[in-house]
Amino acid sequence: MLATFMQGVDTTIANVALPHMQGSFSAAQDQIAWVVTSYIVAAAIMTPLTGWLAGRFGIKWVFFISVAGFTLASALCGVATSLGQMVIYRLLQGVCGAALVPLSQSVLLQINPPHRHAQAMSVWGMGVILGPIIGPALGGWLTDQYNWRWVFFINVPFGVLAAVGILIFIHETRHGRREPFDFFGFATLSLAIGALQMLLDRGELKDWFGSTEIWIEATIAGLAFYLFVVHTATATDRSFLNRELLKDANCVVGTILMFLVAIPLFGTMVLLPTMLQDLLNYPVLTTGLVTAPRGIGTMAAMFLIGRVVGRVDTRLIILTGFILTAIAQWQMTGFSLYMGMGPIISTGLLQGFGLGFVFTPLSIVTFSTLPRHILTQGTAIFSLTRNIGSSVGIAIVVALLAENTQVVHSRLVEHLRPDNPLARMPYLAPPYSLT
Repeated sequence: MLATFMQGVDTTIANVALPHMQGSFSAAQDQIAWVVTSYIVAAAIMTPLTGWLAGRFGIKWVFFISVAGFTLASALCGVATSLGQMVIYRLLQGVCGAALVPLSQSVLLQINPPHRHAQAMSVWGMGVILGPIIGPALGGWLTDQYNWRWVFFINVPFGVLAAVGILIFIHETRHGRREPFDFFGFATLSLAIGALQMLLDRGELKDWFGSTEIWIEATIAGLAFYLFVVHTATATDRSFLNRELLKDANCVVGTILMFLVAIPLFGTMVLLPTMLQDLLNYPVLTTGLVTAPRGIGTMAAMFLIGRVVGRVDTRLIILTGFILTAIAQWQMTGFSLYMGMGPIISTGLLQGFGLGFVFTPLSIVTFSTLPRHILTQGTAIFSLTRNIGSSVGIAIVVALLAENTQVVHSRLVEHLRPDNPLARMPYLAPPYSLT
């Protein structure tokens, strides 16, 4: 869980420090955005490779090297002196961090018997969900109290603890069969994922399809994904994506549902801290305390799920979670600048409770019928779709926010007339009149 939590925090903690990095590196807005884009793209490309690496070199050593590399890259990011260095170190951080979530999930599923999967996934799910929730508040506090470099240094002690724990407590779990490496499948899938992530991350900055760059990225993503699908369907030897995954109905449906869950989860997580700090003028610490009930609701739900899974129909639990999450999202549409903390806390608590009802049972069902030798690849694809879903959700809410902001600005400009006393400076002479 420690490695999972560390990676989850790092997906959102750096966003708060971007304005401070921009000043330190004397970078433009589109240049500093590469600090986030490089990490996201590198992690997305390397995630599907996790299953093959674990099968070839063993889960323990791939996990250890990933944690050690992630920790080293975090330290290097903290001492970076230029934007170029920061982007390179963030690329390394994304490459090493890609395997942390799927490998931690795979290890927990393999070392625990089936009747304890619910408890194991509850613990693992806390790290996955709580990390991105805590990230912005923690990043803001560290930046205010110290400086932006501590956003990366904070990973070092946790990374060292996780690496030592892997060496001591995790036993080698390499399986007998070694799959050949499908370079064409990996290349086309990586190209498709990388282009898609670039499109989603830079779309708003480049005005979406009004930009040539976005059209190029969309074309590359579509063509590469088409080639990957055709290659996977027609390959006579084993393809990069094991076709046994596609034959497992639980895995396919669970992965699709996780994609849908990630869209509202990460979309609201991006907007809410910004709204609280910029519009409601909440201090960073207050923002963290107000958003904390979402994590409390998630932990409470996962604690409860660990006890009721197996006694109650899992589909009913997941449906209940979706309903609770939808109710919370609907209540959030009534947020305004005149509200107190009550609506924020109550909706966060309800949303967290609903997500806890969805996340753990969905993880259990998705991998319940997968053969052991493809379990790690299944968790990698599961993690990848969650990350893509989060990118889609963030892109949607940011695009809607930008569009609505333009509409509101246009309406305000309509009322800026010389005869409008609200639009006139107090020291200007009144408009000329014959009466």
